[in-house]
Amino acid sequence: MSPQPAKMTPQQARGLAEYLLADLQMEIPTTIRVIEAAPANRLDYAPDAKSKNALALIRHIVVDDAWFLNCIADGAFVGGTNDQSDACGIMTPADGSAKYNQVVPAAAARVRALPDEKLAADIDFFGMMNLPAVVLLGMMVKHSVHHRGQLSTYLRAMGGKVPGIYGPSGDTQ
Repeated sequence: MSPQPAKMTPQQARGLAEYLLADLQMEIPTTIRVIEAAPANRLDYAPDAKSKNALALIRHIVVDDAWFLNCIADGAFVGGTNDQSDACGIMTPADGSAKYNQVVPAAAARVRALPDEKLAADIDFFGMMNLPAVVLLGMMVKHSVHHRGQLSTYLRAMGGKVPGIYGPSGDTQ
């Protein structure tokens, strides 16, 4: 039997959370730029039948990023999101960027306000694993960047331009 990893202290969790929240804060403007770069007249574009179309990806990024952060702040992952419904209010890239800018920083602030002990406490992730809240925060950042990367690969095929992400792109030089 392999040894169990050492538990994270509340102080370690706080340090890691502050690093990850600062990282997320730096990613937010980039995510908004990618969403805004999607041509509004081509949101039905998907590279494959198994892929989400551009509008579905924008909705997923916006709705799920906020949902993931709020679940961490609440200390429980319950339900899921309805990110593919018109009811989410996202019909255009402009809708998506405005909503993202409204809901994601607010949800991140809820996580930042958690006591150190809550950041170190395990949260059940749909019965698949129990991880400290701060580790789930790291997963959230990776999830967001992953889907933003998907959307960025759609942009040129949609007739759009790829904004700078971690430096200039071929379209911004």
